[in-house]
This record gives sequence, C-alpha cells and structure tokens, in this order.
Amino acid sequence: MANPPSRRTSSSYSSSINSHYQLPISDSPTNPFQWQNPTTARVATLVNSLKFFLRKPHAFPFLLSIFLLLTWISLRLRHHHHTNPSSASSSNFNSMTLQQFHGGEMNHDANLVKFHSLSSDIAKDKRGWLIDPVSLALKSGISGGAVSCKSAHVGEIRPGAMRGNHRHHSCNETFVIWGAKTIFRLENNRVDKGYAEVTVGADEVAVATSPTGTAHAIVNIDPLGTAFLLGCQDSIMDHNDTTTDYRIWKDL
Repeated sequence: MANPPSRRTSSSYSSSINSHYQLPISDSPTNPFQWQNPTTARVATLVNSLKFFLRKPHAFPFLLSIFLLLTWISLRLRHHHHTNPSSASSSNFNSMTLQQFHGGEMNHDANLVKFHSLSSDIAKDKRGWLIDPVSLALKSGISGGAVSCKSAHVGEIRPGAMRGNHRHHSCNETFVIWGAKTIFRLENNRVDKGYAEVTVGADEVAVATSPTGTAHAIVNIDPLGTAFLLGCQDSIMDHNDTTTDYRIWKDL
C-alpha cells in the first residue's frame, strides 16, 4: 500500500518562499558617489586630487610660480593703464583740471603741460630733452599760445625772483620753464581766485601759453636752484609802449 503524500505545513511553505526571494547582501561598502550626479562626482574627485597634490613637497614651488605670474600680470596691466590711459568723453576731459597727457601732466586752467625731464616725450636720446614749444603746445591741446616766434627771449630766474606779472594786449606768448621749483600763474576769471597756478618741479620741464590780454607771472620758489625761461611771442614787442599792463598781482 503506497504511502500518502506528505503535507507541507504553512510555516515550512512560507520559509521556502522567503528563501527563494531573499535579496542578496553585499559585503562591499556603499560607494558615496553611487547616486550622485556625474559632474558632482568629477568635481569631488578633482578636489580630492588637489588636496593630495598640495600635501606633496613640490606643491610650494608650483604655487609660488603661480603667485609670481599673477603679480607680473597685475604690474603689467597697471603700467599699461598708466602710460596709455583710456580716453574719456570730451566733456569729462575738459572738466578735469589736472590730467595725464601722454607722459606729462596737463592743467587746462593754467594752460600748462609739464613733463619729467627724463620723459620719453621730450628726452629723445642720452643727450637729454629737446622740444619745439610751439608744436608741443599745439599737440597737447593748449590754446592761446604763439603760433610762430616773431620775437623770443631767454633768461634766468634766480631763487626768490620773478618774471612777468604783466599782461600783453598785442601778442600771444608760449613759455618753456625748467631748472628749479617754480610757480606759473595765469589769469583766469573762470577760477574762484581769478587765476590758476601750477608748481613746476626742479626735475620737470613745462610748456605754458598766455593768450593776448591775459596776465602771467613766473616765480622761482626754489631755495637754491636757478630757473630758466624761454618766451616766444607771435609779434614784435616794444616793452616801452602802452600795450602792456604791469604789476597785476600785489601779492607777488
């Protein structure tokens, strides 16, 4: 007589089902970048690589080289900005009293531009500076000067002494001033004091203009050095006539 088939209990049947569908358990640790965006994972990898590199002894000279390169670039940009200032609009240009003109400083109120004696704008070779005052004044945009030299005078101004303090009514005049610390004063009714002044250093060369009917004065304020002056007028002057007013400013 055959044995009847064995009956499975509900518990044994449940165990069999559970063992059949049980998920495998991994022994390896979970990858922290498994569910991250690929771009984020690459950035994190790059950061870790950089940290590892910075721990190495050769990282210091590499960083020093980068620092020196950035410093050099910064200095080059500053030098370029200084020697080639960006041009502003004409309204802003005229509103500034003191500004850079190529290698020099220009003062529109005093009709003067000055250069360091070693500036490449006036010192063309190792012999020193040499200029054409009329051409330089026109090139720099200074108005009211002589356009030709029909009359010229050259002289010195000793410490504490003064030239000018007068007003010509029959000529325009262009000056070159150099040699000592000197003040150039020009009559200008657009300025509160009625005149504009610029100090020319002992190591500077200045070109200034004085239009007809405008008073001017040059004063040497250097304690030791002698200043020198070249004046160029566009008409023949007779200093004994009545076309010149003298002693304009009482404080000089």
